[in-house]
Amino acid sequence: MNIRTFAHIAAALIAFTPLSAWAQGLGVEGGYGRADGHWGTELGGGYALTMAGFSLTPGGGLYLRDGATKLYGRIEAAYSIPLSATIGIGARFSGDNTRPYATVAMPLIPKLRAKANVGPKYYALGLTLGY
Repeated sequence: MNIRTFAHIAAALIAFTPLSAWAQGLGVEGGYGRADGHWGTELGGGYALTMAGFSLTPGGGLYLRDGATKLYGRIEAAYSIPLSATIGIGARFSGDNTRPYATVAMPLIPKLRAKANVGPKYYALGLTLGY
């Protein structure tokens, strides 16, 4: 699937889904890190399914590096300590590579967190808004 097709599908899903259904668990992320042997910027989003402090967050986005753009997907399972950190594990899928990682996020203001992901051959630092 090329980026243009992905963008059209995402736009159609957003346009035909009531905003109230998205508002509760929708989030966006932006960060900088090293993946697939290259430094680059990750821009993505996801939807968190939460229950009693635990969350499961599938998502995906674009990885901008060396003048190229690649799609990536991810899934994270985490636990939020009230008024403190969110800690968990995840897996990032890009091309033929699947990278497991640990994740930690610290709140800066309500709904805005600083986030770090660290794993074998993958690490990133950025911000998360929402969820």
